[in-house]
Amino acid sequence: MSEIIYGIHAVKALLDRDPQRFLDVYILKGRDDRRLHPLIVELEAAGIVIQIANRQWLDEKVEGAVHQGIVARVQEARQLQENDLPGLLQQHAAPFLLVLDGVTDPHNLGACLRSADAAGVHGVIVPRDRSAPLSAIAKKVASGAAETVPLIRVTNLARTLRLLQEHNVWIVGTAGEADHDLYQSKLTGPLALVMGAEGEGMRRLTREHCDELISIPMAGSVSSLNVSVATGVCLFEAVRQRQIG
Repeated sequence: MSEIIYGIHAVKALLDRDPQRFLDVYILKGRDDRRLHPLIVELEAAGIVIQIANRQWLDEKVEGAVHQGIVARVQEARQLQENDLPGLLQQHAAPFLLVLDGVTDPHNLGACLRSADAAGVHGVIVPRDRSAPLSAIAKKVASGAAETVPLIRVTNLARTLRLLQEHNVWIVGTAGEADHDLYQSKLTGPLALVMGAEGEGMRRLTREHCDELISIPMAGSVSSLNVSVATGVCLFEAVRQRQIG
């Protein structure tokens, strides 16, 4: 099985991490971009054959998305499953996890992965159903983070949260009606931060398996933030606390 990735950051991240997965690379005919040239040199040095394509062909491959003049066909990566989670937890003294409950927009998934990478998150957990696929769009928005942050798809999210609790991971969910905010919460130690779906928030069963609920204080006229923005806010408050701790 193969998949398409595109964009300078996404291609560079995969080249650095797993160059053996490349099957074909296509460059926009006539494109003279100083950001693209060093990547072409690295691809050629790795023995990867580069082909020239016109804009219409590239646009069709990415369904009109912004490809920055480079598209690659690569071997599909093996996505982590539930049975990989215990091994991941054992690799870290204080696991730092992000759980996305029903985030169905690939742009938001990609943005959350990018924030997770920047915050040093050890893994992102999503349900198999009602969740955006790790598509070319998500990978482009993630700007390479899709190749560095483990994404674990689970069949039963509530069961996975119980597994995390058995490994002494504190489950913190975000909800507008929480009685305290993230700045009043202790976000150090083994931690899983749960973010709800766009508009709907966490599902009832997910909420019931959280050890604590927190909110983001909102001082303006809007009642909520986009899920990827909210994820960044919460992750970096946890980063701040964990660095102090």
